[in-house]
Amino acid sequence: MAPKISTEKMFRRRQKIAAAVDLPGVPVGTFGKVWFVSGVTWIRYHVAFDNGVEIANVDGAQIIDRKVWLAEQSVRDQEALEIERAAAREVARAEALANLATGPASH
Repeated sequence: MAPKISTEKMFRRRQKIAAAVDLPGVPVGTFGKVWFVSGVTWIRYHVAFDNGVEIANVDGAQIIDRKVWLAEQSVRDQEALEIERAAAREVARAEALANLATGPASH
């Protein structure tokens, strides 16, 4: 089955974007700027990324608006922090319960 392609213009010239997927020479999350929009039935973008790579014919599904990327990254970071804190609380709880049963290690 052929991959879906963008048929709607989602980005404009000079709009700041981020790579939503790994592209050749561009890891996910790399910032860039749309330099050219082309296409009639397949809307594609010529993008210059901050790491010096320029890619033509980038589909709209492969890039995301920079502000949206940063907001989603903030949410992902917050969720990872909550998971880390929950794990630390669980370790401290287990240690406290062990100390209750056997007494502190220093005594």
